[in-house]
Amino acid sequence: MAYFSLAHRALLTISGADRKTFLQGLISNDVLRLDGQSGVYAGFLTAQGKFQYDLFVAETEDQLIVEVEAAGRAALLRKLAMYVLRAAAKVAALDGWQVIAVLPEQAAEWGLAAEAAAGTLVALPSGGWALRDPRLAAAGWRLWLPDAVVPTTPPEDFSQWDTRRIALGLPDGSRDLIVEKSLLLENGFDELHGVDWKKGCYLGQEMTARTKYRALIRKRLLPVQFDGPPPVPGTLVLAGGEEAGEIRSVCGSVGLALLRLEVLDQPLQADAATLQVSIPAWVTLPQAKG
Repeated sequence: MAYFSLAHRALLTISGADRKTFLQGLISNDVLRLDGQSGVYAGFLTAQGKFQYDLFVAETEDQLIVEVEAAGRAALLRKLAMYVLRAAAKVAALDGWQVIAVLPEQAAEWGLAAEAAAGTLVALPSGGWALRDPRLAAAGWRLWLPDAVVPTTPPEDFSQWDTRRIALGLPDGSRDLIVEKSLLLENGFDELHGVDWKKGCYLGQEMTARTKYRALIRKRLLPVQFDGPPPVPGTLVLAGGEEAGEIRSVCGSVGLALLRLEVLDQPLQADAATLQVSIPAWVTLPQAKG
């Protein structure tokens, strides 16, 4: 069966009677509506509303499963443990499991329904769960599997998955967002269903709400095509010699760049490459004034 290994992602669990109310006060999406058949995408922020982790969360039986970047899992576990206090909740690493991705055209091989909506959670007969990407159904499925049930056939080339992700304009954790600096709404979390505007308070909510309701979004993360040598992540993007943004993740001749909105119709360059910007259909840009 075809699949892609997301070895840079890992899992943890939150159990206990207060598991949902505990996490509800910490992340940007509504955990209380999880019902064992759905999952959400969310951000874990600093108190100042800056990005720390991107998460995929679902409820399975008597626990929450949380997907996070593997490199940040230990730090997130420490932060969660610090916030538990008197809550009836326990956090733990889920070792011996893998995160893999399956594109929509590969789903039938896994017995997954093509018409499943974004955010659908399915228990797999062989063990583990499949979550239709809560951001966009076109992104396919994220599977959480015990090591023992991962296919013995090798995964597909990761660059194929990465190229599709970039074309869709989907961020991938700290590859695209800068820890303790980036704002969720500059990186598509609103349109990608990563923020619930009706839930109660959570860590970093004030800045996130202010950014939306005061129309403070001045930059957006967007797919770019490189004509010339691909620049490395972190390279400045220039428009007419002036700083216009920054390259984030790169895969071959494509990448994601955080760009100032007022330069999108101008010639852009990063080192020796010129950039062609594309705006995914799901992206909502502010209307030009006047």
